[in-house]
Amino acid sequence: MASKKDTRQLIKKLESQGFDVTLRNGHYRVFKDGKFVQVMPSTPSDSRGLKNAMAYFKRAGFQP
Repeated sequence: MASKKDTRQLIKKLESQGFDVTLRNGHYRVFKDGKFVQVMPSTPSDSRGLKNAMAYFKRAGFQP
């Protein structure tokens, strides 16, 4: 199960690589170079949710 801590760590890594992350209505919206990449919940209910979001981020150029 993914935790808030996992989510916070991922957000820090995303921001360090040039992604913009904003919180709105309990969900993080992730952008790269002004283009929308993915929405992810602030408290993922299972580990697959975070892993699925990670796949979108990798396609947008994220290096874990």
